[in-house]
Amino acid sequence: MNSSSPKQKTTPGRRALRTLFIDSNSLLEQGDFDGLRQRGQEEGYLFFKGLLPVDAVREVRRDMLSVVEMYGWRAPGQNVLGGTLNGDALNRVPDDEMRSDIGVSRAAYHDVQKLESFHALPHHPNLLAFYRGLFNDEVLVHPRHIARMITAHRVMIPTPQHQDFPLIQGSANTWTCWFPLGDCPRTMGSLTVLRASHTEGYIPIRRARGAGSIAVQLCPGQKVWVEGDFEEGDVLTFPCFTVHRALPSRQPERIRLSMDVRYQAVSEAVEQKSLLPHCELTWEEIYADWARDNLKYYWEEAAPKLSPWDDTLLQPARRIC
Repeated sequence: MNSSSPKQKTTPGRRALRTLFIDSNSLLEQGDFDGLRQRGQEEGYLFFKGLLPVDAVREVRRDMLSVVEMYGWRAPGQNVLGGTLNGDALNRVPDDEMRSDIGVSRAAYHDVQKLESFHALPHHPNLLAFYRGLFNDEVLVHPRHIARMITAHRVMIPTPQHQDFPLIQGSANTWTCWFPLGDCPRTMGSLTVLRASHTEGYIPIRRARGAGSIAVQLCPGQKVWVEGDFEEGDVLTFPCFTVHRALPSRQPERIRLSMDVRYQAVSEAVEQKSLLPHCELTWEEIYADWARDNLKYYWEEAAPKLSPWDDTLLQPARRIC
């Protein structure tokens, strides 16, 4: 599925190439963070098979699917980890109640944001140890975690090609961590990244439909999109200037559950909104039914420096190629 020396293959009728993710586990197992930093700089991403334990991933999947079940959107006759949807029930949700960047209604997304397991998984020791080595510094985990619960509701379209930096700002050395909560082959709409695109820095945007509501403007020429089939526990991470997008799902009967988490060195500045919930709830509302207190307002102890928001990064501008 994934190889340390993947073959490229052309897509008929297009100038882009597609290739498979390089698995960087061998470098991580050796503790070779210089090698990981070099590969990240060359490729614009790092991919790890099985970095997260399956049991930890399944706990969050089960909890998120219990929310889907509560709203009547799961097809009957499945175990607690089954992600087959009742499409008719889901499409009865009015368009204006949906979070089209997430895949479910605002009310359901609020219930997911209240899950303690959802907020705990990004702090797994395997992730913290990796980012601590990558940054050569203590790690700040942004608390603004995003759940993607991609469904075939009529308002949904795949996430367009974009960079995360204009949407999160703060440190230019922030890395995004993306992982599915369950197996996610390319046919379910896994993520793909544009190889080495981070080296271009900020790329002007245009307005677009889909999560983030922006798309980068790519210049003509040969490009290499890197992709792969994900299994439970696989992790993809990339700098905030790497261009990425979601592949279209060809399995509309299934929900694609995944998480977007951001990490940075604690010594660098963060933009204030990255410390707020990714919904209309307050932290007090999110924390109300949690069993433990150790992750509540954890970032306050680090007292991170704050950086100002720059509105101009989200203003469409014509790119000169």
